[in-house]
Amino acid sequence: MFDGLKDKLSGFREDVEESTEVEEDAAPDDGAAAESDAGDSGAEAVGDDAAEAETASDGPTADGDSSSSDDEPSTFQRAKAFATGRIIIEEEDLEEPLWNLEMALLESDVEMSVAEQILDSVRESMLGESRKQVETTGELVESALHDALLDVIAVGQFDFEQRIADADKPVTIVFTGVNGVGKTTSIAKLSEWLADRGYSSVLANGDTYRAGANEQIREHADRLGRDLISHDQGGDPAAVIYDGVEYAEANGIDVVLGDTAGRLHTSDDLMAQLEKIDRVVDPDMTLFVDEAVAGQDAVNRAKEFDDAAAIDGAILTKADADSSGGAAISVAYVTGKPILFLGTGQGYDDITRFDPEDLVESLLDEE
Repeated sequence: MFDGLKDKLSGFREDVEESTEVEEDAAPDDGAAAESDAGDSGAEAVGDDAAEAETASDGPTADGDSSSSDDEPSTFQRAKAFATGRIIIEEEDLEEPLWNLEMALLESDVEMSVAEQILDSVRESMLGESRKQVETTGELVESALHDALLDVIAVGQFDFEQRIADADKPVTIVFTGVNGVGKTTSIAKLSEWLADRGYSSVLANGDTYRAGANEQIREHADRLGRDLISHDQGGDPAAVIYDGVEYAEANGIDVVLGDTAGRLHTSDDLMAQLEKIDRVVDPDMTLFVDEAVAGQDAVNRAKEFDDAAAIDGAILTKADADSSGGAAISVAYVTGKPILFLGTGQGYDDITRFDPEDLVESLLDEE
């Protein structure tokens, strides 16, 4: 999963390592020159004199000039760092690798503002960073990438199961998104996920316009042994889901899972239906469903649906078939609402609770 993006992130690590190796090869000559220029200034600090070098680097150099700013280490600072067993990472070391990383992220369908945030975070974390020569630059790169990726992926995360546990029952969850992205199947999968954790659920078919919608969701309900609330085709979606809530209350069922018609954000009548469902049912959560393989389109649709219907989170289907990873990286940051689940196959058990930390670790794993 997301192997293409993983390869691109590994390429950035290699680019930075190559860039800093060139400077490291040149560092001894720089150090000798700086030591000669320093004269009696006390700058030649090695071994037990390293602490004196730390003090000397903060004051004037031997020829009377102040040391360079922290953002742009002077030749003397670089020489001192080398003499004390450290290498400083500079802007020129990162310029080309960061450009390559930006192109790699965009090619992986990461949204532009998300890519820029990742780059800014990596640059801020690494620029001017000194590392011991016995450490690897790759370790610094991995740490910077880890924090940058986690910052954008983990936006808005909450404990879904804990929210279900704490909420008054029944909990009503409405699912929305465009046609054909696996919305109804995701409802069935989530019903099974809830059952595995001891929660009962009823399905309510608010997709009253599409021919065959009742038959599709009923097939899932029958296979799983769940009750289904449905009306005739053309009925009021809000009324169906409301009936589902009343049925759950009367029968002690924990969760109502309400399907809705697949829609585009530009379809005014269908968006009006969502608004009516909000008024009539007041769902506890509205989840947006789209395909991970849709990449940038999924990101754009998530933002548009959030603007129109105030989603609480997202489910990305077909994550197992997505090598780019752009949607998984971008959706939460763009909407401010978390990705909650990934669909990873055709079976009812093929749904995984989304864990940002696990995803970042898998993307940075070199094995």
